[in-house]
Amino acid sequence: MEQYRAKKYPYKIVSANNTPDNPPYPLLKSDSGEDKMFGISREHGRSYIVGKNNDRHIISKGNGLSYSRYRFLNFGEFGNDTFGLLLREDAIRDFNIGLEVANMGIKTNRMEYILEIDKNLRIPYTGITLRPILLQYTVECPFRISDCLNLNEEGIMNHIHNWERLNNDGYQYKHQIAADVMFKNLRILHDNHVLHNAISSHNYTWALELLDFELARTPKHPYTKSDYERHVCEFYPREIIHTYQVINRIALLLNEPVDDGIIDLIMLKHGFDLRKFHVK
Repeated sequence: MEQYRAKKYPYKIVSANNTPDNPPYPLLKSDSGEDKMFGISREHGRSYIVGKNNDRHIISKGNGLSYSRYRFLNFGEFGNDTFGLLLREDAIRDFNIGLEVANMGIKTNRMEYILEIDKNLRIPYTGITLRPILLQYTVECPFRISDCLNLNEEGIMNHIHNWERLNNDGYQYKHQIAADVMFKNLRILHDNHVLHNAISSHNYTWALELLDFELARTPKHPYTKSDYERHVCEFYPREIIHTYQVINRIALLLNEPVDDGIIDLIMLKHGFDLRKFHVK
């Protein structure tokens, strides 16, 4: 992890969990700031650890780029969508769906706040001025599966030693335990007509927490474009293979052999049958 200087700004609360465990952290990356935050890894780009409470890490998203000396960059391609920042609509969607999914029993982050920072940012050549939006939540583990290059073997094992308590079926390898948890998660999502739409090793932590719901949809929060919503049913099956890819990544990182027959059985246990999609 890298330490970054940060500055605290006035703010207003856009949304808040009914019972947040922590106060707001209205921080932006700043060379002149007297506060500090820690970059999880440069792959995250705009997410930082801003505190810790007991065994949970406090994460803030949208605080500025971690991999450039410039805090924010806008190339004009996506309008207001700026590298280092978080769009208001994305933060709101992530927050609301995150709360909804947590109530389904899936292991995920605990949403705390959406904050609007009282600072105007001007996007060059557009005349557009906006205010930074921060999404604050807590997790057991701040490291994603994709952050493996930032952890040594001991660091990874420290995060996954608790997986064994989830091993109800006596699986031999850690990736098989992860497969059981992940396909159970996927079953819960699909039974509740939830499409995550971004399952990858970047959106699962080493504590098997599923994160990042800004691209997701639920019956309460459907897509606003009718074309997207019309194709939702066609998108569900691909999340099976996306989950399989995360499991393969874990096995590779832990140097474990993969028995695809066992993975098929784990999938069948949770109602997923690849034979339906087998091209003969």
